[in-house]
Formats: sequence, C-alpha cells, structure tokens
Amino acid sequence: MNKPKLSYWQIWNVSFGFLGVQFGFALQNANISRVLENLGANLHSLSLFWLAAPIMGLIVQPIVGGASDLTWNKRFGRRGPFLLGGAFFAALGMFLMPNAPLFVKLMPAMFFGGLMLALMDGSFNVTMQPFRALVADMVPKSQRNIGYSIQSLLINIGAVIGSALPFILTNVVGLENVAEQGKVSASVTWAFYIGASILLGSVLWTVFKTKEYPPEAYFAYEGIDPDVVKSQRAREAEKSLWQKVLHFVQLVVNMPKTMKQLAVVQFFSWFALYLMWVYTTPAIGQYVWEVPVQYFGDVKDVPDQYKAAKGASGDWVGILFAAYSLFAALFSLVMDRIANAIGRKLTYSVSLLLGGLSFIAFLLFSGGPITELDLLIAKFAVPRGAALLILPMIGIGIAWAAILAMPYAILSNAVPVERMGIYMGIFNFTIAGPQIISGIFGGMILKHFFENQAIYIIVLAGVSMVLGAISVYFVQDTAAQEKEAAV
Repeated sequence: MNKPKLSYWQIWNVSFGFLGVQFGFALQNANISRVLENLGANLHSLSLFWLAAPIMGLIVQPIVGGASDLTWNKRFGRRGPFLLGGAFFAALGMFLMPNAPLFVKLMPAMFFGGLMLALMDGSFNVTMQPFRALVADMVPKSQRNIGYSIQSLLINIGAVIGSALPFILTNVVGLENVAEQGKVSASVTWAFYIGASILLGSVLWTVFKTKEYPPEAYFAYEGIDPDVVKSQRAREAEKSLWQKVLHFVQLVVNMPKTMKQLAVVQFFSWFALYLMWVYTTPAIGQYVWEVPVQYFGDVKDVPDQYKAAKGASGDWVGILFAAYSLFAALFSLVMDRIANAIGRKLTYSVSLLLGGLSFIAFLLFSGGPITELDLLIAKFAVPRGAALLILPMIGIGIAWAAILAMPYAILSNAVPVERMGIYMGIFNFTIAGPQIISGIFGGMILKHFFENQAIYIIVLAGVSMVLGAISVYFVQDTAAQEKEAAV
C-alpha cells in the first residue's frame, strides 16, 4: 500500500516551519561573527565560538532522531513535540543573545553571547532533524525530489529575509548599525527579535497544518508489521544504557554504503561552508572595505572611519548571504526537473563545482571606487568590489541549494524506513564533524599561514568544495540504479 500523493501546498505545509528555522540560522550566520567580535572575541578565536553549532548538532540530532522515531502524541504526532520544543528555546536564545551586555554581572558579555549561541544552536538542531524526517514520513518516494526541493526553497526564502534584515532595518527603517565595543547595534538587536517571532510562527503553522499519519497507517504505507515494531521497542526499553550505546555504535558502523560515501562529500562541503560563515565578514571588511587587520577583535580605540566601514561591511555581508540564498531559492524551483533529467549525482556534482569556483573568485573583487547602487528598498554607496561580489553568490547559491536537498533525497532511498529518524540524526555527524574540524583548525590556519588575512580562508573553502564535487562521482544512488534496472 503506497502513501497517497500530496498536493504542492500540502508538501509546502510540511516544510513551512523550516522557513522560520532558517530565518534564525541566517541571522546567526550573517551576524554572529560581528556580534562576538564587538563583545570582545579575537579574529582567530571566532571559529572556536562557532563550534557551538556543530557540537550541539552532533549531540542533539541523533538523540532527537531516535526519540522521535519512538514518539507518538495524539495531538502533535511523532515529530511535532520536538518541533515545538526546539522552536520555543531557539526563540528564547534569539531574544537574549543581543542583550548579552546586560548580563555582565553574571559573566563576561562575550561568554554570555557564546552561551546563548549554544542555546540557539542546540534548539535549532532539535527542530531541524524532525523536519528532515517529517518529509520522509509524509511524502511518497515518487515525490521525494520535489519534497526536499520545496524544503530547500523555503529554507532559502527564510535565509534571504533573515540575512538582509539588518541591512533593511539600517537603510530603510533608519536604525543604527554601528556598535561601540562591548555592545550590539540596534539593527542587529531588532533583527533577532523579529527573527524569533517568525521562527515560532512558522513552526506553529507546520505543526497545526500537517496531520501526521497515525502509527497503524504509517506502518501500513511502509509495509511494516506493527507487531514486529512493538516487540523491537519492548526489547529496546529493556536494554541498559550501555547496551543502548553499543547498539547506537553498531548502527553507525553498519550504516548503509551510500551513507558512508555521502559522508565524504559532506565533509568537503561543510568544511567549506563553516569557513564561509565564520570568516566572510572579516574577509570583506579587510579585502573590500580595506579595514586594517589590527582593528578586528578586542580593540578599544578603533578610528571612527573604520568603525563605520566595519558596520557597512557587516551589513553588506548580510546582503551577500541574502543573495546566495535567493539564488538557491530560484535554483530550487528547477532543481527537481534538472535532477530528473540528468540525474541527482551529476546535478549535485556540478552544483558543488560552481560553488567552489565561486569562492575562489572572491580574489577578483577587491576594493575599487565607490559605486552608487539602488536595491529598490534603498540607495547606498559601496566599493565596486563589494557590488561585483554578487556574481559569485550565484554559484554559491546553486551549491547551497544542492547541499540542502540532494544528499537527503539520495539518502532517503538508502536507509530502512523504520530507522529513518535515527539515521537522519546520525547523518548529521557528516555535517557536524567537518565543521568541528574546520572550527578547530580554521583559526590556526588563518593566524599561522595567512597572517589573519581572511580572504585566503575563503579561497581554501573553494578548494574544499571542488574536492566535494569530485567525491560525488563515487556515491552510489540506489534509486537511480533501480530506475535503470526497471528500464
């Protein structure tokens, strides 16, 4: 018995909450480096603060994945309780994060900011994993490509708005984007408040608009004997903590071959993305706005001209991140058709190649004369190199869209359906692991090899993503093989 096909808007509702989650992530990705730096973090230590995100993902997602596989609530379903809980605490962290200077009596503002970053990331991960599994739960295999493509589209709509919001609040609303050392600018503060509200609202939409299949219907659609599942769960409940740990390790060791192959691609992709999120702000500030290296980090006497330049470059990074998210959203509209026409592997590989070459192309766009721009919402002036950086965002956006959809579409056909949640959680190791490695070594590489010139870290990200594109060749796509065999 096959799952009923869903309408476009039903699939949209399943993933709509991801728009808000990614809105929060986008605000974090575009602004946390400037926030932490204003609170006192040194340039080469930024990557260590950012480790909160992958570490929380490494811990939280497998636990939540396994727990949501075993959960059923009559009102909120399997995944809904985790979506709601994660969204609430993520919003709380977003409200508190820009208010770190108010808590200096408890601890240094920089460390409070790091603590709120950990809270946000842990909560984002509680919410993200069930969304991945929810698509596999609700969408039949014939609609998996479009299911994850819609999810990618919504993720990037949220990212476009979230990334650009501080810029909009500065240039349209008129809020201040310059912050004194130890404080957070008004534009960033209000962006986090708005983001928290949108996150909660969109997750509530998914929870109340999506009626998850009850266990008996879900098992029937997947061809699973409910009595077998019941006995398996009874045996799981009787196991000691040590036995559960051993069982989890066994699942990791015996993960499907396709999952192991995708792990290599994921390593190169997420190693690159982490470097981009952490170091684009200082890279653009140094290379395009020509702010000297010594004025990044815990510096008390920054000349006014460089304060203004850092504020402007920070806002422009939000526009660049919004641009790659916009291009990703547009590519998501056609990615399903392209993947069906030329295959998921080729689509995935070419997308990563374009992204890698685009990172390397940052070297082509240094300062230059001031250029007047009109983005419809505001007119403003930036160095020519900043304006031209919109071009490589096209390739990065295409790569980002593919990273959000293709590995999950390939993986969802390669893992046992009754273990979908926990394997999706384990798969997060392939996202968190490379980011942790990038976080530990990124700052060392920046300091000792590149003399704190962050633009070369972006080039390193490009090389890594090109290697990811090559690695896709070795991935086994079981669904594609089954299709060829049927023909």
